[in-house]
Amino acid sequence: MTVMAERPTASGTELGDFEELLDLLDELDVPDGYKAEIIKGNIVVSPWSKGYYHRVMHLVCKQLEPYLPEGHMIDRAPTLYVFPGEACAYGPDIHAVHEQTLETESSRLDGEALSFVAELTSPSTRNDDLTDKVEVYGRAGIPVYLILDMQEQQATVYGSPSPQGYQLRINKPFGEKLLVPDPFGCHLDTSGFQRPPGDTEA
Repeated sequence: MTVMAERPTASGTELGDFEELLDLLDELDVPDGYKAEIIKGNIVVSPWSKGYYHRVMHLVCKQLEPYLPEGHMIDRAPTLYVFPGEACAYGPDIHAVHEQTLETESSRLDGEALSFVAELTSPSTRNDDLTDKVEVYGRAGIPVYLILDMQEQQATVYGSPSPQGYQLRINKPFGEKLLVPDPFGCHLDTSGFQRPPGDTEA
């Protein structure tokens, strides 16, 4: 089930319903440095972020924290948010949610309670971040989805979710300021998001 590879490793599609997949995910022995999610009904194992990604995540949290909706918290901790109607469970790089959502002993949190989610792409997860997760987060009504494309060095923010997906999309290269729509209503300065000298990831 678990394969250590740069690309995500998906299970077969005949694993039963979503609850069974979640139970299997709980029992999965994921190697250090890897995380597991459920994407389109499959368990996907992929490597954790590069070191400098944590610098970028810190900068995002620091800038957005003053603009959080009342009662909401923003964090970078590995947390699993479930979307049963989509047969998906994601562990986003950055997430903001009302503090009451966290008052549970369960490790499976309500994905629809999110007010903000951000993903930093890597070669192994980029396609899912740019496609499937845009659709799932949008249909689930997550107000803001931020993609930091670490390979293309650009930021894209999605807003105005609807049952058909996001209606708003704004794109800026790293180094510029990006509007983060309601309920945040602020600008994110992407200066300092660039790859460090010598990093050849593309």
